[in-house]
Amino acid sequence: MFSLILNEQAFPVIEQITAGMPGGFFIYHADQNEKLIYANIALIRMFGCESLDDFKEYTGYTFRGMVHPEDFEMVEQSIRHQISEKDLDFVEYRIVRKDGEIRWMEDYGHFVHTNKYGDIFYVFLEDATEKYLKKQKDEEAKILMQEKLGALEKLAHETTSLNIVHEMLGSGKWSMEFNEQGKMIRVLWSKQFRRMIGYHDETDFPNTLEAWSNLLHEEDKERVLKEYYDTIHDYTGQKKYDVEYRLLTKTGGYHWYRATGMLSRRKDGSPITYVGMFVDITAQKQLDQELIQKQKQLEEALEKAQRSDQAKTVFLNNMSHDIRTPMNAIIGFSNLALLHMENRDQVREYLSKIVVSSNHLLELINDVLDMSHIESGKLQIQEQDCNILEILRDLQTIVQADVQAKELEFSIDTVNVQHEVVLCDKLRLTRVLLNIVSNALKFTPKRGCIHVCVTEKGERQEQYVSYEIRVRDTGIGMSREFLAHIFEPFERERTSTVSGIQGTGLGMPITKNIVNMMNGTITIDSEQGKGTEVTLCFLFRVPQCICEPDCKPEKNEAEVSFCGKRILLTEDNELNQEIAMTILEEAGFEVDVAENGAVAVEKMKNSAPGTYDVILMDIQMPVMDGYEATAAIRSLENQALAQTPIIAITANAFVEDKRRAIDAGMNGHLGKPIEIDKLITALQNIFAGSCEKQNDYRC
Repeated sequence: MFSLILNEQAFPVIEQITAGMPGGFFIYHADQNEKLIYANIALIRMFGCESLDDFKEYTGYTFRGMVHPEDFEMVEQSIRHQISEKDLDFVEYRIVRKDGEIRWMEDYGHFVHTNKYGDIFYVFLEDATEKYLKKQKDEEAKILMQEKLGALEKLAHETTSLNIVHEMLGSGKWSMEFNEQGKMIRVLWSKQFRRMIGYHDETDFPNTLEAWSNLLHEEDKERVLKEYYDTIHDYTGQKKYDVEYRLLTKTGGYHWYRATGMLSRRKDGSPITYVGMFVDITAQKQLDQELIQKQKQLEEALEKAQRSDQAKTVFLNNMSHDIRTPMNAIIGFSNLALLHMENRDQVREYLSKIVVSSNHLLELINDVLDMSHIESGKLQIQEQDCNILEILRDLQTIVQADVQAKELEFSIDTVNVQHEVVLCDKLRLTRVLLNIVSNALKFTPKRGCIHVCVTEKGERQEQYVSYEIRVRDTGIGMSREFLAHIFEPFERERTSTVSGIQGTGLGMPITKNIVNMMNGTITIDSEQGKGTEVTLCFLFRVPQCICEPDCKPEKNEAEVSFCGKRILLTEDNELNQEIAMTILEEAGFEVDVAENGAVAVEKMKNSAPGTYDVILMDIQMPVMDGYEATAAIRSLENQALAQTPIIAITANAFVEDKRRAIDAGMNGHLGKPIEIDKLITALQNIFAGSCEKQNDYRC
């Protein structure tokens, strides 16, 4: 190795010395940047560059830019380690030529200090790609030789190992021998082979190929024999025999087996021996079938879940639109009413539209809550005496305005109705009929027809009567594709943004679930452009008093005056306080307010009996909720105070919420938003003494 004196005068000398070198030569700063100071023409060409400027642009004229990125860290560590021991280093690394080719390099470097450039490396670079590839091939050849030696050693123990495998697997062994002309001259079935298919000796199961092939299942025979003979006739020795098939056993019908085999051959490829093993895989096949079935079920469940997720996404989009529509109307008409306060008729019109939009918004929310309740299993059916004809009259009253608005022909017929009063959940049955008729109203064009027919069927079980209810319309109908998914939550055939028809896609799923809970059935027949017919079938229990012709439910009739009556309104929300106070004061009540349960309890403790005639109790409140407050009031020492009637007024409006209110000691339950008629009726019942805690929590 030679030393260098680097200055401006030295470069022509260096260039002259290194210009004719076959290998690369370069000098670079031994600092963090590792900028090159000099590169000879051979180095430039090693990188596939045409000129020094081309080389500078490609590598950045730094040592890092010359080394393959994956090798650079290793190269740096190696150089630094070697330089710490001596002033020479040797490393191997890859470079990437400008044309993309990767080459291996041997790098001989020398570390020196110069006055002008400071610490530097000067490096000789040799292309060692061919040497490296030869070395790699030698290593591969060595590995291949070791593998061959291992294979020979394995072959030497093959017979012993094969016998051990047969014992471990409980498999049968079979073999065939061939003469020099390739003709089969002997077949041997092992004892274990015979036992596996129910035979004991050569008399039962002779050493012939036909003894086995005649037992093959007809659906497998052609395929299995083809594989068997194709393996024999493959003189290249590449083909292996590996098949699964059904074989008729002597006692147990068909079993599944797997057979594998291979041949030893002469130099010309002709067969010498054909040896194989035979394993019973019936249990595995059964497990595979179970796994396939489970996989299918999982795929179906996944598809259903994905469809449900997609439907929920569509539902959320629809709900976003459907909720915003009535909200827009409520906000818009409220602002218009404020702007036209002087015009009573116009304000009245705006308020009526606000009420309609509010009711529709409440219907949307109730649908979602009902579906959530159904899916959680919390919805329960409550049977009571119901008059079928009254339910139908109520239904007609509810839909009459919509019927008239669309100029529809709407009729309800009854056929052979002999038992008007039955035991059922009136609220749920009305909900089912209203959902179905509402759909008919929505999707039946102007001047169309809707017909409801209620038939008491002739057949009757003990204490039960059979009813069939058909609702037929001349509406737009449904496609077969949608009809298959009509009872799935969130499904709608056309979004409200397209059809202009509002809804959540929950009405029919809710209907289906309620019908199921009432042990009924629902079927739908529909065709696009021709209308829809929905058929409901129920078995209703007959009340014990049904045999008495004059027995009819008594009628929640006498009106009670509220003048001078005092109510303790327990409500934490100021807006709700204002609404309730206005309703109650206009009805004649004197109203006192408690902002939470604790205040209500304190007011009751400090009051004289008769101060408050009734308590209206919210449930969810700060400090003390309605349940706790009711329990505290019921435990007061003064029994006259403790027995003050309490009615829950809460947004917790499900059946179990009502039951919990009664269990907590309340006399009734009303849902929010407050419906004035229901509130007044409940209060009348309280003062009339017809809404007792122990027998009625639906007041």
